[in-house]
Amino acid sequence: MAALIYILCALTSGACTVLLLRRYWHSRVRMLFWSALAFLAFALSNVLLFIDLIVLPQWDLTILRSLATSSGILLLLYGLIITTTKP
Repeated sequence: MAALIYILCALTSGACTVLLLRRYWHSRVRMLFWSALAFLAFALSNVLLFIDLIVLPQWDLTILRSLATSSGILLLLYGLIITTTKP
């Protein structure tokens, strides 16, 4: 059951990435681009979670998962700062 949840979370983050990128290509709103990159990092984090806990439980991928999640948060923060300070 946990594996299904991990896969669904990764698919949802991936779908959000695709939808945000599609909207960005039409409107060229920069915040959409940075949000899409952040959701891509979140999708990677969810894939790493699935690999860490289900596929290879003997390996510890906690640092990689944390790096992926942290990079997603930093991308969102950077996008927010950039889009609100520049016209």
